[in-house]
Amino acid sequence: MKTVDINRPIGVFDSGVGGISVLKELCRLLPHEDFLFYGDSFNAPYGIKTTEEVYQLSRNIVKKFVARDVKAIVIACNTATSAAISRLRAEFPAVIFVGLEPAVKPAVEHKQNSHVLVMATKLTLQERKFADLVKNYSDQAQISVLPASELVEFVERGELDSPQLNSYLKKILKPYLNQTDAIVLGCTHFPFVRSTIQKIVGKNIYIVDGALGAAKRLDAELERTGAKCSPEQPGSVKFYNSNPDPREIKLSRKLFSL
Repeated sequence: MKTVDINRPIGVFDSGVGGISVLKELCRLLPHEDFLFYGDSFNAPYGIKTTEEVYQLSRNIVKKFVARDVKAIVIACNTATSAAISRLRAEFPAVIFVGLEPAVKPAVEHKQNSHVLVMATKLTLQERKFADLVKNYSDQAQISVLPASELVEFVERGELDSPQLNSYLKKILKPYLNQTDAIVLGCTHFPFVRSTIQKIVGKNIYIVDGALGAAKRLDAELERTGAKCSPEQPGSVKFYNSNPDPREIKLSRKLFSL
């Protein structure tokens, strides 16, 4: 029987720094694991690219992780998950892949017969994977979509509560005020501006993202394959970014510490 090296790291990647919102949840649930986070800020945002472009960018990152002998890869990006995870699983069958999808289920289950607003990038909302997800719950709630790709760029610049961000959010959310029960943050960048969104829509609106679901899925996969690290050792996190500007790593560490 082949021995599993439980001390191998876990790769986590995103189109930029947004996936750090998922990384934080992974570290909270799996504090003894070693994580390598790769932000592709040089090519961000993914949400305005074609499906094939996102697949190729994702594949290049996966190859970097495979070369580092990771035991699992978390695609901490809704857009990359929608565009690439099926093909990546087929191409790299020995790798455990965990992806992200908009947290429609918990939003729908929060309140019966509610109005749910899904905020995500344009490409995520256009993919068949999202259409199938919405179809599963269309008889339980009214589900609206709100493309918000520009929000990614605010977070990539480290703007989490600027006047410009507030103005942008107020403009795009205005049509949904007083008629929405829950908001799904369908992009891993968006949780970093959750408090700003909450201030605009009001404290009674339920806001949810998919980070916890992804962390639980990874935990289950590591348990299933006997690959979880020993609880006696502390985990670690290393940050990498395709943008050579050292400010990218500085921003990554800042967001991770929030």
